[in-house]
Amino acid sequence: MKGVKAMFYIGCHLSASDGFLAMGRTALSIGANTFQFFTRNPRGSKAKAIDPADVAAFLALAAENEFGTLVAHAPYTINPCSKDEHTREFARMTLADDLKRMEYLPGNVYNFHPGSHLQKISPERSLDLIAESINIALDKTRGVTAVIENTAGQGSNLGFAFEHLAYLIERVEDKSRVGVCID
Repeated sequence: MKGVKAMFYIGCHLSASDGFLAMGRTALSIGANTFQFFTRNPRGSKAKAIDPADVAAFLALAAENEFGTLVAHAPYTINPCSKDEHTREFARMTLADDLKRMEYLPGNVYNFHPGSHLQKISPERSLDLIAESINIALDKTRGVTAVIENTAGQGSNLGFAFEHLAYLIERVEDKSRVGVCID
């Protein structure tokens, strides 16, 4: 279309250890205009405190360089469909906390794996627990989209079938803030 500038976005996974501005500068140094990062340790629960000045500096850099949508990735350790209430509560707390942290970066997305039903819970009940967790997290936050990442289908992981993803989306109350990442 005449007069419409087409933008191609390309990026990679970057370490968040030095903050958002450092990630933005690293992205630019390698020719990227977007990136993915873990919101916290990918194997644990510890999250680095958000520095509002760092975020503001990054947002200015991103606007100046026409960055695309950022992808924040949840830790691999969350399982919102565990039969263990403590594990489910950790997943809900992490989802809500990470989405809250992403409010500093409005309009971006938070990507997570749905979970695993190893504990003799039916896939349908497990999917209901996942949808419930998404709804709880979205209820506590604004301006961020939760993106459900499909899985390879190994073992009892959920999300490998499009039917799983459709089932989850159907049960999420705010459909304007949920999406799917096909990996």
